[in-house]
Order: sequence, then C-alpha cells, then structure tokens
Amino acid sequence: MTALRTRDATAFLHQADSTPVDHAFISCEGAGATDETGHRFLDFHGNSCHNIGYRHPRLIAALKEQLDTLCFTPRLFTSEPAVELAEMLAARWIYGPAKVLLGTSGADAIEMALKLAYIATGRTSTAAFDGSWHGAALGALSVGGTTSERVGFPALEGCHHAPSYWPRRQEEDPETSARDALTGLKQILEGNQIAALIAEPVRSTGQTAPDWFWPKIRTLCDHAGTLLIFDEIPTGLGKTGRLFASDHTGVAPDMTVLGKSLGGGVLPLSAVIARAELDVAGHLGIGHYTHQKNPVLARSGIETLRILDSENLITASENKGCDALKALEQMTTEVPAYETAIGLGLSMAVACTNPDQLKDLKDACYRLGLNTGAADGRLLTLSPPLTISEDELAKATEILRRASLEVVS
Repeated sequence: MTALRTRDATAFLHQADSTPVDHAFISCEGAGATDETGHRFLDFHGNSCHNIGYRHPRLIAALKEQLDTLCFTPRLFTSEPAVELAEMLAARWIYGPAKVLLGTSGADAIEMALKLAYIATGRTSTAAFDGSWHGAALGALSVGGTTSERVGFPALEGCHHAPSYWPRRQEEDPETSARDALTGLKQILEGNQIAALIAEPVRSTGQTAPDWFWPKIRTLCDHAGTLLIFDEIPTGLGKTGRLFASDHTGVAPDMTVLGKSLGGGVLPLSAVIARAELDVAGHLGIGHYTHQKNPVLARSGIETLRILDSENLITASENKGCDALKALEQMTTEVPAYETAIGLGLSMAVACTNPDQLKDLKDACYRLGLNTGAADGRLLTLSPPLTISEDELAKATEILRRASLEVVS
C-alpha cells in the first residue's frame, strides 16, 4: 500500500467500497487520469460525473471568475447564478412548465423529491424496483431497491419494491422481466396508497425497458394517483444521447432528478425539476440545504449546460455510442469471456459469460489502462465522457479484448 493510501486508511472512517481504497487519483484531464504509481488510464467510470470531461478549460475559467465575483450566498438570499441555472433547467425540461430545487448530492435531490411527493399527494408510501439505487441517505436507501445497502440501518415505513424491469441474471429474458415488473407494480399500486414511484428511465448500466413498458407504467400511476419520479442522476445530461434519458421512454414524469455530471465533474450539484403545479410545499422547508443557492456551485451547472450545447455533445454521445456499441457487440462474438454488450448513447456495459470472472476482468482492464465500473454481479459498466474521441473508444474496446484473453486463457 502506498503512503497516500495508508494515510487515507488511517484518517477516514472505514466503509465498504470507499475506505480503504485500491488506488489514488493524482491527476485527471479529458477522459484520462493518473494514479499514485504514475499509471495512466482511460476513466470509463468517473462515477458518471465527467460528461464534459475532466478539467474542461471553459468550466475551470468560469469557476475562477465566479470565485472572484461572488463565492457564497447564505439562506434567505439568492444570487444571479442560482436563478439562471434554475431558469435554464426549467426551460430545457421537455414536459411543460416546471420549477426547480437545487441541492449538492443526488441523495439530497431524491430526498427533496420524496418530500414534495408526500406533500403533493398526502401519502407517505413509495414504490421502486428491486436492485435500483437512489442514493445513500436513509430515506433514499429505504426507497431504493438495493437490499444489501440497507442492512444494518432503520428504514422508512411504506417502501414497496416491485421486481426489476431489467434482467439481473443471465437466464432472464428482458420481456419476461418487464412483464413481471409491471405485474408486481400493479399489485403494489392497487393495494396501497403510493405517493410516488421512483425509477430510472434508463439504467446506469445501459439497460432499457421494452417500448411498451413505460407507457403502461405511466397509465398505472395516473389511475392510482401516484407521481412518477425519474432518477436521471447517472444517465441525464446527454449520457444516453438525449438531454434527458426519459426522452427515450415516450412518457412524461412528474419530476426529474439530476446530479453527478451537473457539476461538470468538479463540484457537487444536483437538482429536482418538477411540474409547476407541484409547487405546493411553500409552507415547509423541503430543501433547506446550506448551499442550495451557492453561486459557485450554480455556475458549474450553468457552464456545463452551455458546454453541452455549444460543443454539440449530446448528438456526439448518440453517434459515438452507436458506433461504440457495434464495436463492443462484435468484440463479444470473438472472445469467450463476454456474453453480450448493451447500451444507449455512451451508457454501456458488457456482460461476463462467467460472473465469477467479473473482478478479474475489471482488474485486468485497469492494469491495461481502462477503469470500468461493475454492476449486478456480471456487468462491466462503461460510462466515458461525452468528449471521448473515436480513438479512445477503440482503445477501450481493445483493452476489453486483451483483458478477456488474459483472464480466460
């Protein structure tokens, strides 16, 4: 263990997958990073925060300018950047008149969305899908469907979980999974007063539901008086080839939750965008966060949106992702370690033929210069920045191929 990692393990409270750590970040730029040993790699994980790439020069310059102009706004005050960002988000939401709340983390935004749903409906029960992840706060953990993360913690009452709409095991069929999810959710909505269904319109693993699924879910929610909250924390802002991942579903949510890449891969920033008619909680402090209107945080969101627009990164995500997925699909037919490739835009994954080899494949990729994520016990997830080059995408595919030969041979 290097000196920095030893200091990290000594200074921080230990927690799963966070401390101790396997590596340290020393530098990052664009799609690449360097660890404490000098090892350079493409970062196709990035916690889904680096849509505009690391250290985008326009964002860095804008933040320096903002620090020299106005660096903080306490509660009961607003600021030009905070208002401008809220206006920009509402104007870009494609589902009608909207209003916004800003937060720092995705979990903040989930909590605010839940509070608003409770007040708007007069109900306190929720629904989500098994295996879904909606944040690490106690409320978000309760609502989310990742059972292992909830172990050892108290839970909110009235949190119901329908079967996953995506396959979680190799033998599962996407149509069957979606039908089971629809049936399970229907039973939940018929038997309970559910304030909101919170769901990912597109999984952060690149998995999608059949075309018929979300319209039927929207109809179920409407009949039950249940709000539909789309969690786009990892998939929004162009990752799937659309500004909003929900644009692929053909339905309008009542709220959209954003985070991660909204801060440009530099600062923590999140947002709730809600139908304007849901502005019904003015008598309560549902988003009383110290930095809710911080001008520096807001400036990171403003510049991120401007960069997405001016550099045409959302269209680039769609086009590059289509080509990259074809290359990954071809690669999976040529090596035995991978079963299939899935994806939408630049949210992609390859499924391991043998789930027991997932960690070995991930470690081999890292040694060869590619940092990936891992999910569902069998997927290597690939979430590059939208600024990624064609050459870098091709290099990543080749590393995946070489890693498979190392592990399987």
